[in-house]
Amino acid sequence: MSIFSRCLLTAAVLLCAGSAQAADFFFKDGDVIVMIGDSITEQHLYSNFVEMWTVTRFPKWKLTFRNVGIGGDRSVGGNSRFARDVLIHKPTAMTVDFGMNDGGYRAFGEDTFKPYMEGLQGMANQAKAANIRVAWATPQPLDTGDQGPTALTGYNQTLEKFSDGVKTIADKNGGLFVDQFHPYLTVLDRARKSNPKYDRITGGDAVHPGPPGQALMAASILKGLNFPSLVSAVEIDFKTAKIVAARNCQVELLSAPDGAISFRRSDEALPFFPADAVSILPHAPLLEELNDYQLKITGLAPGKYTVQIGDAKVAELTAEQLAAGTNLAAAVLANGPIAEQVKAVRTAVERKNQFHHDQIFRGVTLSSVPDWVYGAISREAVEKQRKAAIEERLAKVPALDAEVAKALTLKPVTYLISPVR
Repeated sequence: MSIFSRCLLTAAVLLCAGSAQAADFFFKDGDVIVMIGDSITEQHLYSNFVEMWTVTRFPKWKLTFRNVGIGGDRSVGGNSRFARDVLIHKPTAMTVDFGMNDGGYRAFGEDTFKPYMEGLQGMANQAKAANIRVAWATPQPLDTGDQGPTALTGYNQTLEKFSDGVKTIADKNGGLFVDQFHPYLTVLDRARKSNPKYDRITGGDAVHPGPPGQALMAASILKGLNFPSLVSAVEIDFKTAKIVAARNCQVELLSAPDGAISFRRSDEALPFFPADAVSILPHAPLLEELNDYQLKITGLAPGKYTVQIGDAKVAELTAEQLAAGTNLAAAVLANGPIAEQVKAVRTAVERKNQFHHDQIFRGVTLSSVPDWVYGAISREAVEKQRKAAIEERLAKVPALDAEVAKALTLKPVTYLISPVR
């Protein structure tokens, strides 16, 4: 069978493989997704990371993400503003992440838990009426110095009980329950065991994690959404110059000159990990857990080999490592054309989300009007102008969505695996 014929066969297999890995994922092609929550959501960190992982894993899908987090908000606030902030986008799916503020930063009590549950149920009712699929996320735990190596103390005891409430709401309303509290806590406990001296590994402050903690949040949420880890995988037999397997990619133009091997690889997805969150990796191997980008080459002569993509050297591996199969996700995200494309996608995503947040959500929707204004113009007229301004600016966002889609256009890359002379 010729290389061309094998590629056609591989392409047919890939259609099935791609569908299978997408089947259980919560988000679907064509979804408009709203992410609602408090200040942790409004930071646009975990939400951007969830979006980035999703669009790079499914770059050909048409997806729209909108963030409507508000600092200091609680579930009752999310319920009261649901029509204004969620329904305006006509979503098909959403994530809900409240609880950090709802417990009042004190011991658990029914006086705070009851309104929390009522707020969540109110959102569930409105989501049902609008036919919106909901993923209900628990709050993440506080990262504070008063926690023991395994004991749950202080406000985290409250947050765990509020997390139980999230599961109750999800089960009652047929939504998806996403537990980020316990996976996050497990990483914190493991870090404290290895280092008795307190060191906040999540960045930011105890309530608002920085990029390392928010990458952990995003990873926990994605796993709860049944996010597929496979980016793509290639296996080649050097001795026979044959493509043994190719998953979620196509391989062509295979040649083996002078003990080296070269081929063109067309991936159907991209790996992702936020470069500003790498400090979390010694505590939680999120990069490789969520990015399975495999290269396996058998039959090479013993020795070391350089892995080059385009003009960039991305790794140096032994024949044994290549024969066993290697996850190149970290290597290709550090250098080369794949890294550059992922950076461009993230720039486009952040530009789009910043425009929505600064120019529409905070800029108009949540902007306050001084009381003296109403002496000159009626409240009805002010709100009419506000609505017109929102509609005008919302009309500009699809162009920014298109820039994200453009940055996601996949291009084949040339691999050269050559012996280190």
